[in-house]
Amino acid sequence: MNHTATPTAIVPASRTKTVGPFSPGVSIGPLLQVAGQVGVAPTAPDASAPAPVASVRTQTLQALDNVREVLTEGRTDWEDVLMIRVYLTDTSHLEEFNDTYREYFSGHGCETLPARTTVYVGLPAGLLVEIDALAVHGDH
Repeated sequence: MNHTATPTAIVPASRTKTVGPFSPGVSIGPLLQVAGQVGVAPTAPDASAPAPVASVRTQTLQALDNVREVLTEGRTDWEDVLMIRVYLTDTSHLEEFNDTYREYFSGHGCETLPARTTVYVGLPAGLLVEIDALAVHGDH
């Protein structure tokens, strides 16, 4: 593969340690891929510990804030996001998730919502939602 751009890890200051061998985000050329973010603050003392019991709403808001932190570190924002993938642990969580998602993006002034795929998966104990995002730098 012949690339003129080099991948760059995007690591906010709060992410000096991740729960696995991956970067919180990777940028190459105009693209920024944010790794799956869960509903736990990245500054939690033990990021590998089970998530505290929390609502889908609480975890969704935290996961979206975690995605935004990586976007900001990568010099992008919600307006630059093309695609969001959402992973929920239970089909019964979709309505609460959608209500929270709409409220979040409305509160951030996003006129055009990103494309989105939602799937149902198993996540580590206590986690209800995980979200990743693909953005294109606004200056390209």
